Amino acid sequence: MTNSTAETTASAPSEVTIEKPAPPKRRWTKSRIVGHLLMALWCAAGFGIIYFLMVRNNVSFNLNYSDSFPWITSVDLSAEPRFLERYGMKLIDGFIITLKLVGLSLLIGALMSLPLTAMRMSKIKVFSAISYAYVYFFRGTPMLAQVFLIYYGAGSFTDELRDIGLWWFFRDAWNCAVLAFTFNTSAYQTEILRGSIENVPKGQWEAADAVGLPRWLIFWKIILPQALIVSLRPYGNEIILMIKGSAIVSIITILDLMGETRRAFSRTYDFQAYVWAAIMYLVMVETLRRIWNRLENRLTRHLKR
Repeated sequence: MTNSTAETTASAPSEVTIEKPAPPKRRWTKSRIVGHLLMALWCAAGFGIIYFLMVRNNVSFNLNYSDSFPWITSVDLSAEPRFLERYGMKLIDGFIITLKLVGLSLLIGALMSLPLTAMRMSKIKVFSAISYAYVYFFRGTPMLAQVFLIYYGAGSFTDELRDIGLWWFFRDAWNCAVLAFTFNTSAYQTEILRGSIENVPKGQWEAADAVGLPRWLIFWKIILPQALIVSLRPYGNEIILMIKGSAIVSIITILDLMGETRRAFSRTYDFQAYVWAAIMYLVMVETLRRIWNRLENRLTRHLKR
């Protein structure tokens, strides 16, 4: 009995504790040094902007001390934000107008991109040529030139537009801006959607054809959902470019965020007007980026292992 126990003990493997090796020390390479310097510059710029805004708005802190712990009993904060009191709400109104302009243009542009994409991918050369010329023009010319062509160009045909009953539309700067932005973004969205559809494997079409599904149902239920997942990132980039490009409408008398900023600066010559505008644009872009990342992670969760 004793011998069998000894043999069992001898045959049992002894537990060996393996310690993980220490991670190697990171060397200070040129790229790492440059990265830290750039981060330091960004931090310095951020603190500089905060200090500038505090000075311009006369922000001050008063600390009240005591002889016992915690020594600081209270903090009195005082400020005189005269600029924000006078123009803060107007900047917020411009912020909302910018969101409305970009959102409406993107929505109508998305609807226009569907038939334009179908024409672009059509085997009928006339349809394909028309869509190609449309996309080529609006992607190849500056957005500012397109806005001027519609806004100022419509004024050159006032009598003709009145005769056909369209002058009520083109005399309004808001309508001209929405139209120009819609044409521009629909051209970009057409190319994004076309590339995404072509990226879907042809086997998807062939498998659906083998089942006997009609072509329109294959496109709407199988091809288009997969294409939209592929195009999520380009669509997000297009929205960000539209938000930043929307600042040009202030030139045609629309009081969006940049329009309100220019008006406030022309009356006060206070540079913080542009600082606040930059912060608001940054808030828009960063909020959109985070929402888009969450949306992309949600829709592509089945692709992650």
